[in-house]
Amino acid sequence: MGGPDFGGAGLGALFNVLYDGLKELIGKNVIYKSLFKAIIARLDSLHPLIKEIEKYNKDLDLPDKELENLKVGMEKGIELVHKCSKIRAWNIYKKYKYANKLLDWNESLLGLLDMLNVQGIRDVKGSSVSVRNIEKVVSRIESSLVLQYQDETEVWGAAPELPALVVGLDFPLKELKRKLLNLKDGVSMLVLTAPGGCGKTTLATAFCRDQEVKDTFRDNIFFVTVSSNPNLERIVQELHRCRGSKVPTLGNEVNAVKWLHHFLKEQGQNPLLLVLDDVWSGSESLLEKFDQFKMPNYKLLVTSRSEFRGFGSPYSLQSLDYHNAMKLFHHSASLGDKSSLIPQDLSRQMVERCKGFPLAIKVLGRSLCGQPIEIWKKRVIEWSRGSTVHDSEAELLLCLQSSLEALDKEMAIIKECFLDLGSFPEDQRIPAAALIDIWGELYDLDEDTECIANLYELTKRSLANLVVTRKENMEGDEYYNEHFVTQHDILRELAIYYSKLEPAEQRTRLIIDIRGNKPPKWWREQKHQLMKARLLSISTDGVFSGKWHNMQVPEVEVLVLNFQTENHALPESVENMDKLKALIVTNYGFLPAELSNFQLLSSLSNLKRIRLERISILSITKNPIELKSLQKISLFMCNIGQAFSNCSIPISSAFPNIEEMNIDYCHDLVELPAELCGLSQLKKLSVTNCHKLSALPEEIGKLTKLEVLRLKSCTDLVKLPGSMKNLKKLDFLDISDCFSIRELPEDIGDISNLRKINMRQCLRLEELPLSVLDLEQLKEVICDEETKYLWESFSSHLNNVSINVAKENINLNWLHHTKI
Repeated sequence: MGGPDFGGAGLGALFNVLYDGLKELIGKNVIYKSLFKAIIARLDSLHPLIKEIEKYNKDLDLPDKELENLKVGMEKGIELVHKCSKIRAWNIYKKYKYANKLLDWNESLLGLLDMLNVQGIRDVKGSSVSVRNIEKVVSRIESSLVLQYQDETEVWGAAPELPALVVGLDFPLKELKRKLLNLKDGVSMLVLTAPGGCGKTTLATAFCRDQEVKDTFRDNIFFVTVSSNPNLERIVQELHRCRGSKVPTLGNEVNAVKWLHHFLKEQGQNPLLLVLDDVWSGSESLLEKFDQFKMPNYKLLVTSRSEFRGFGSPYSLQSLDYHNAMKLFHHSASLGDKSSLIPQDLSRQMVERCKGFPLAIKVLGRSLCGQPIEIWKKRVIEWSRGSTVHDSEAELLLCLQSSLEALDKEMAIIKECFLDLGSFPEDQRIPAAALIDIWGELYDLDEDTECIANLYELTKRSLANLVVTRKENMEGDEYYNEHFVTQHDILRELAIYYSKLEPAEQRTRLIIDIRGNKPPKWWREQKHQLMKARLLSISTDGVFSGKWHNMQVPEVEVLVLNFQTENHALPESVENMDKLKALIVTNYGFLPAELSNFQLLSSLSNLKRIRLERISILSITKNPIELKSLQKISLFMCNIGQAFSNCSIPISSAFPNIEEMNIDYCHDLVELPAELCGLSQLKKLSVTNCHKLSALPEEIGKLTKLEVLRLKSCTDLVKLPGSMKNLKKLDFLDISDCFSIRELPEDIGDISNLRKINMRQCLRLEELPLSVLDLEQLKEVICDEETKYLWESFSSHLNNVSINVAKENINLNWLHHTKI
């Protein structure tokens, strides 16, 4: 049978043939399945452009050559798909010949887009509607295709995942749809109200994922968490980002309102659903800005503990009835068939204590899971001694408090870890890597796995939720940069409540939230009083001026700074924190911020760990300092540029004893600075998700103590330096998702201690150097079905090597508009 006959097919027809062919091959479960899925995702992004070109071709007057080139590109794709369908699994040569052809063709799709954008559409003169429509589509596609160079760890504008078990929401969901979808007379907003922990966010999420709602609003659903400190500028930036457009720099609320109206007007051309989750009392002015823009197809759902009756009659979510509460309790306590072993009256008392609050039911159930009946009875006795509370949220907190206090002595550290989660802002994902730094120093946990185990304990008890953004990172290789923790705001309130039980000067952890420029009264009034806190967390908002009040905190071992401004300064009191061991600085703004007063750290002889997020590294190397005790530094989403190269003090002198360096999602990093190779004590080097990184310094072979080298998802990295042969202590090499690497170093066999290699998704690798036969300590190789054969040809000589084919889990976040 011959190849496909295209005849005089138009562009749209060719696109459909290619798309259908790929879908058919995926359905047949043939080889290249994961690659086909990646190409399908990219075609999904190009499809709107193809349709616009077909629709407005006459108005556009694209050059025949350019249109023909695009057709030829589509035809080549169809031919490749047709040939791939004929390849047999045993034909190794053809499998890898066409794997590379597919990769090259997949990359050429971006080139086709550039061709249309630069040579065709942008050259068209005039202001016809067709041209503007095409330009809009091109802009959207460009944004979606370059999302791989943005923050892949965050899913912007998407509703959270639903819990494993959802009970009691069938009727409320039906009522919510009836009320919101049928709003008339210029009313677009509905407030969904209930006390905290009652399930408002879960119901809003179920609403967004309902098929009727998705059919109505399609890909025009946006979900934004507002929280207790609303920031209109950040909300507007988030909305623009989640639709795939360039994030505007606003500067003030006037511009934010202007850009909000621009967003609503543009998105409101089609049915639009916007969800503002967790809006707090006192946010009326914020809601007015969203509600004043009236459109027939615009619906606004607000979840809040407040009713906001000025915006119409709210919908009140009731707590769970007894039947559904008992069902959720049995599930959370994992009773199953064992429910008969627990007296019905005892289960009833447990459920009634929770007042129908799903959050309380889950936490209580988890705390009793697997416990003997005596523990259940003891809990009831303890409740009977307490006073009666009639306020619903106070009752909820008391119920949660009893579950927290029930942690036995062996779990005391779990309670402390729970309380530490209050150090981070409300409704923000907490990086597990930051918690590793905190707990490693506060509780002398030497292994990162111990910290992650504590997070699993908290998750098991429903006191937190551990989220892993890429499931392939759960293989036990101790890479936790894509592990995050989320927590219900009621649970965070409980943690902060506990931290405030003692007078400020006696607390072991000080959690301070500064609104504007007003610190707590006790801080303003203290007269040279020494504080005993071991952990100090200070959060400031977008209008904080940077003026710090003096504080005497000589016992602080961990300092957590959370801020939102473009410029931020370390507090002057840092200079006297002689026991400081870990510094965690997080900028929750959109762009990397300037950080000053960094030189205050130079006198701290116990500082071991620094983690910086969204910081301009150049701002801290302007006045370089020596941190001789520093052992670990982590840079997440920072701007690095030439900061290390232009520093007046060599980095080897600034950090002479550093053992671990993590550089993650630093998108301006093109070449790893050669100066880093002077860190003679370095044992772990992770440069991950830096998509523009194209080269490693040849001097990397000087890192003779290096044990772990991670280059995960550095998609532009072409090769590894030959000097790597000098890394005699290297135990683990991770080049997974390094799509551009075509070969391994010729003398890789000289890395005599290499035990494990992860080369998942290195599909351009066509052969291995013969020196792999000298890797006598090699025990494990992680690869794909497409590259497994490379190692199998050496298997007779590498008897002790386990070749593990990675489970298919292609990361398509790059092409994700992050809308539901």
